[in-house]
Amino acid sequence: MQGELIKRACELLEDGTVNRVLGWQKGQFVYDITPAVFTSVEDVKEHFVYNDFCADNLSKYLIKESEKEGKVLVFLKPCDTYSFNQLQTEYKIKRENVYIIGIESYGKVDVEKLRQRGIEGITDIENVNGTLKVSTIYGEEQVPAYEVMLNRCLTCKSKKHVVYDELVGEDGEVVADSGRFDMVEKLEKMTAEERFNFWRGELSRCIRCNACRNVCPACTCEKCVFDNPNSGTQNRGARDSFEENMFHIIRAYHVAGRCTDCGECSRVCPENIPLHLLNRKFIRDINEFYGEFQAGEEVGQMSPVAAYTEHNDVEPSIVQKGGAE
Repeated sequence: MQGELIKRACELLEDGTVNRVLGWQKGQFVYDITPAVFTSVEDVKEHFVYNDFCADNLSKYLIKESEKEGKVLVFLKPCDTYSFNQLQTEYKIKRENVYIIGIESYGKVDVEKLRQRGIEGITDIENVNGTLKVSTIYGEEQVPAYEVMLNRCLTCKSKKHVVYDELVGEDGEVVADSGRFDMVEKLEKMTAEERFNFWRGELSRCIRCNACRNVCPACTCEKCVFDNPNSGTQNRGARDSFEENMFHIIRAYHVAGRCTDCGECSRVCPENIPLHLLNRKFIRDINEFYGEFQAGEEVGQMSPVAAYTEHNDVEPSIVQKGGAE
């Protein structure tokens, strides 16, 4: 597919439809992929890559890119399009300045899972009908793609794009039962003490690098509360376990009803903390209390937690007629 994407990007640059391309480029290693903006045909041909390591959700980068002059071409996987729609709903993206090519995706590779199988020194990767051919400095390895897929891809909610200007490959369907709430249910069945111990064990590894916040498409505040020097938590390691818990729990509350469950927070965490489980707990609760709701499914769709109706609210008694208690 990489050749097809490069060809189409070059065509759109040459005919003036767009003046830049938002995609991916290789870093020092083939699995070290980073989002990048390409401004010329030559740049695209030389540096653009698309492979099984291109997991980055590019929608957040459009917040700034769509403010620039001219139209930007962006390649969005199905899960990314939900984030794009949600950002549109929040007036963070100028739709008229974006040209979307939807690309099919049936899962991306977790390099850590390859390493756990003893596969090191990776120089190239190719997916052939669900089997990964991994070239290394020691030879070639073959691995079923499903066995080394990112966890978020194993429980993906949808293979269907909810927005695009043109599509490369085939569109999929919404996944009726992906099992994405299985771990949430397991946590809910624990005692309060067991849940506390579980999260203390996970969050205690946090190094406050802010990668989860910075990559999250729902974290778009120009000034984050945790960057406030008066908060006592400004860009540094936590002083105690309470502060460690507070950062992640407050962040999860801030994106409740807006999180599209893209899983970027867990993917980029250097300590492999399953941060997405906090968000999935809120998503599951919203579904149970208010009915099925998927953030980003439609532009302009209001989250149930962003509106109050006396007859449909979970706890209407918390508001008195004539004013709040």
